[in-house]
Amino acid sequence: MVIRVRFAPSPTGYLHIGGSRTALFNWLYARAKGGKFILRIEDTDSARSKKEYLDEILDSMKWLGFEWDEIYYQSQRFNLYQEYAQRLLKDGKAYTQKLEGKSGEAIIYKVTPGSITIDDLIRGKIQFDTSTIKDQVLIKSDGTPTYNFACVVDDYTMDITHVIRGDDHISNTPKQFLLYQALGLPVPYFAHLPLILAKAGGRLSKRKGATAISEYRQMGYLSAALVNFLLLLGWAPGENREVIDINEAIKLFDVKNINKTAAVLDLDKLDWMNNQYLKKEDPERLADELIPALAEKDYIDKENFDRNYVVSLVKLFQARLTVLNDFLDWADFFFLKEVPIDPAAEKKFLTRDLSKEFKLFIERLDDLDTFDILTIEEAFRQMVKELNIEAKVLIHPIRVALTGKTIGPGLFEVIYYLGKERTKERLSKFIKRPV
Repeated sequence: MVIRVRFAPSPTGYLHIGGSRTALFNWLYARAKGGKFILRIEDTDSARSKKEYLDEILDSMKWLGFEWDEIYYQSQRFNLYQEYAQRLLKDGKAYTQKLEGKSGEAIIYKVTPGSITIDDLIRGKIQFDTSTIKDQVLIKSDGTPTYNFACVVDDYTMDITHVIRGDDHISNTPKQFLLYQALGLPVPYFAHLPLILAKAGGRLSKRKGATAISEYRQMGYLSAALVNFLLLLGWAPGENREVIDINEAIKLFDVKNINKTAAVLDLDKLDWMNNQYLKKEDPERLADELIPALAEKDYIDKENFDRNYVVSLVKLFQARLTVLNDFLDWADFFFLKEVPIDPAAEKKFLTRDLSKEFKLFIERLDDLDTFDILTIEEAFRQMVKELNIEAKVLIHPIRVALTGKTIGPGLFEVIYYLGKERTKERLSKFIKRPV
């Protein structure tokens, strides 16, 4: 049997964490079993479906690496749904009814009371009492199919073997099972993924992490880090590993090993994960990601800038970054002509008159024949030794004068990449001139 799974988003909203995890587990299972990953766009609601949502879903799927093997649009399959509904009408398993306030007739399936048992691949056996299920509308009076009916027809005609979806769909499963039976169709395997809960408790919301994937991308999370994070929301590679390459995960993954209990969305863990990936990422690739944003902030001229300089600065910061966008804030002093000084930092480190020390350091920098990190540090340490002061007495004030901040890369790296002239210029602003 060729494994065929599907992810079926509706373009009535953006792709979020819950949907992207469902997409990941479907895609991963298909790749692990040598099967096919189907993308089905459930766009039957023409009033709420929007192109901007569809574009975001497709772009986010590609960015995450979930390339699909086939794609279908439900809006192009209305004739097929009618065909299967008419079959049930012909067999006497459905009836038509004019609904109040509607112009056309709906096609409705008559539910037979009974008991259904589903052998869920994650949860085990689940029993349903169909006497609690009312008759099911198949085709609405306006000719559009209902969710459950379209799902059954699509999953059968697309040869879907495994339906892997969130457990918020468990209530739909017996309704769909009845329709499979009524149509005489084989029932696929079901696997219902546990909920994702907010760290503070409760279901995800906009305030509790239910952010669009495109927003995570804009904030500076790497796709590989986000995918690794999603992987751990209900599954583990074993041996207490957390950082795992997706190709290795493919070799290990089986839907039967997904946890039954709800996963918790810990965004602090996502930050940690992203930092792990940023540390290992090629600085050239990070520079490619940052260059448009640097140009947008007028930090660089996109048509005329020193790419090697940008890459060098990325290397300087990347081990410290939580998200890529941190670079734009932390490294701004390398690009700005006028550096804003943090008031608290200025009050703490620059209220004392350091004219003598700053002036002497400028002179020492001027005397350097070779201007590199090592010689800058040697000149500084020799100077503080002669002044008989601790290095920290000057390191912090010089850092604040040059960067406007109290934290950042090593001071001597900062001076080197700022360059001699800009370093002198910024220090000179804090040298008091005689009246």
